[in-house]
Amino acid sequence: MLEGAEGVVSMLTARVDEAFLDRAGPQLRVVANYAVGVDNVDLAAAEARGVVVANTPDVLTRATAELAVGSMLALLRRIVEGDRFVRRRSAWAFSLEFMLGSSLAGKRLLVVGAGRIGRETARLAEALDAVPTFAGRNDDLHSLLADADIVSLHVPLTGETRHLLDAAALAAMKPTSIVVNTARGPVVDERALVEALQAGTIAGAALDVYEHEPEVDEGLLELENVILTPHLGSATRETRVAMGMLCVEALRAVLLEGRRPANAVVYRPTR
Repeated sequence: MLEGAEGVVSMLTARVDEAFLDRAGPQLRVVANYAVGVDNVDLAAAEARGVVVANTPDVLTRATAELAVGSMLALLRRIVEGDRFVRRRSAWAFSLEFMLGSSLAGKRLLVVGAGRIGRETARLAEALDAVPTFAGRNDDLHSLLADADIVSLHVPLTGETRHLLDAAALAAMKPTSIVVNTARGPVVDERALVEALQAGTIAGAALDVYEHEPEVDEGLLELENVILTPHLGSATRETRVAMGMLCVEALRAVLLEGRRPANAVVYRPTR
């Protein structure tokens, strides 16, 4: 289906590599990636062929930040765990010590990645009286992890960020802390995370993305202190329509108007 295309809209599940670009052919002029992340696109290969690459920034910022904060609340207040408990028809009666959780208010939130989504997550969490701080590329991550109650990941997937949260990083965290990942799955060493959760190294995790997506480590499925969602970060109807329109805008700009798309990631056209 790629052969002869001058423009392509690619999903994040498509690997846009040299083989993909070769199959499309030399007439391909633009790839509009239906995602803000472009880790599925070989940018160097596209640039070498003069293929413009665009993404869909900004419009999914609020939706993804909402999911991140919602996941924090659901994990801290044991909402999903409570839902599972009731659905199992487990015996229960109200008591003062039953299924106690914790409040987001006053929690030290470490936002790893200070881009659009990370900043919006911090803003929303601060409105609920969390205390956000940011971890940037030049910061000592392990020192910051040691003080955090919640670690929320918002970095792109690169060689530098793959397994950013590995066994050593998890060991630096407090046993009462939780991890939220709405970025990309391989940012977390999933096997190390399972082992940390099983050992009580950290208290819980909420994951919307997975290292070998859509596969999920069996160990995660067995844990009550874990919330798992199927990559829903941008999954509101309004957001998905807006993302689609950004892709359309990129195609129109290159193919019909011969100009640089506003959301270009790679722009060095050879024709």
